[in-house]
Amino acid sequence: MRGKEHSLKSLMLIAFLFLLLSCTAVEKGIESLPVGGKISEKDKQAIVKTSKALRKSFEDINEEEEYYIGRSVAALILSRYPVYENKILTDYINKLGNAVAIFSDRPEIYAGYHFLILESDEVNALAAPGGFIFITKGLLKRCKDEEMLASILAHEVGHVSAKHGLQSIKKSRLLDAFSIIGEEALERYGPEKLAELTNIFEDVLADIAENLIERGYDRKYEHEADRLSVKIASRTGYSPQGLLDFLSTMVDETSNTELKGWFKTHPSALKRIEEVKKEISSLRKIPEKDAVRTARFEEMMKKLS
Repeated sequence: MRGKEHSLKSLMLIAFLFLLLSCTAVEKGIESLPVGGKISEKDKQAIVKTSKALRKSFEDINEEEEYYIGRSVAALILSRYPVYENKILTDYINKLGNAVAIFSDRPEIYAGYHFLILESDEVNALAAPGGFIFITKGLLKRCKDEEMLASILAHEVGHVSAKHGLQSIKKSRLLDAFSIIGEEALERYGPEKLAELTNIFEDVLADIAENLIERGYDRKYEHEADRLSVKIASRTGYSPQGLLDFLSTMVDETSNTELKGWFKTHPSALKRIEEVKKEISSLRKIPEKDAVRTARFEEMMKKLS
């Protein structure tokens, strides 16, 4: 299993490296890689397909490219956290998450939204570019009803919808790293040099994943995601009170420096509550909490071990 994870991780890193280089350089560099090695001919073609133009910046990244960037980051997140193997709950989270995503400003993205539960007691949720959204067991246990859970998923969908992940990556040291690589780099480097470059960029992508896990998005992005959560949840028919209820559970814990994710890195719970209340008051109609959904949520949570 560890070998498969390493191969996936390497493939994603290579794809991300090639993403920002010219298609001509990629095609020439790709030919030097062995078909029978770590990546297949199909994988090579996928890499070439995602490398259509020279990227001097992250401007105008299309949805397909965003997907491959997100998949690279998601692979690193999964190298750090094990997946919670529970098909029933995973299906439930995906149905709920995709129902919410339909009412976002980006209901259709390149490969759709994907939701996964992480085997961790941390209270956290992560949204990588391209629609890869993770929620921990610890956060699931903190939820009291489906309104809360839907609002949290809407918050993460909001990050993807507003492309906060891509904007965060633009600010990383990745651009500085790419400045030392010319368009002809892949023409000069063979498989061994490409492997060395992959290791260099592994550190850069690890920084991006670490930012999501440890620090989260910038505060302005978190406030925007809260506002989007209120709109998306209410459009879906969920009471945005769910977000307020969840934030209320955070008030006495945000000062704990040992906590991560929603508790350590996001803006203060009291400030967020204040802003969310303003957003809710601006709604023309506020959906009410549904007893049927609460019963469904409670039944699903019985399967959470």
